[in-house]
Amino acid sequence: MVKQIYITELDKVRLQKLISNALEYNLCKKDYLKRLDQELQRALVVSSKDIPNDIITMNSSVALVDMETNEEMIYTLVFPDDADLLENKISILAPIGTAILGYRVGDIVEWPVPDGIIKLKVDRIVFQPEATGNYTL
Repeated sequence: MVKQIYITELDKVRLQKLISNALEYNLCKKDYLKRLDQELQRALVVSSKDIPNDIITMNSSVALVDMETNEEMIYTLVFPDDADLLENKISILAPIGTAILGYRVGDIVEWPVPDGIIKLKVDRIVFQPEATGNYTL
């Protein structure tokens, strides 16, 4: 059974525009764009004001635990132009970025990455813009 994910209306619009532009200008690998589009198509879309505060949205910071190594990592999910691994800002177009979008605290995320399948547990949301009343970040 595929896990239900959630996305805000605004994030969906922005991400569909990102996919369209990336395809038009051949900005990244098409398989990454296809996977992101598949995730958007299966997501339950809700208004920014109605998104639960335990859901990973764009610009959320999240603590993830690698189920194999038990290592915790904290990432902020961002648009490609804002990605910076030195600041733990991971692009939505990176495999892990696409994988975690829309998942909630307690969920286990399994996703193909270049080295195989990664299995991560969403431990906690460190920051979610919508939870702070910022519906446009």
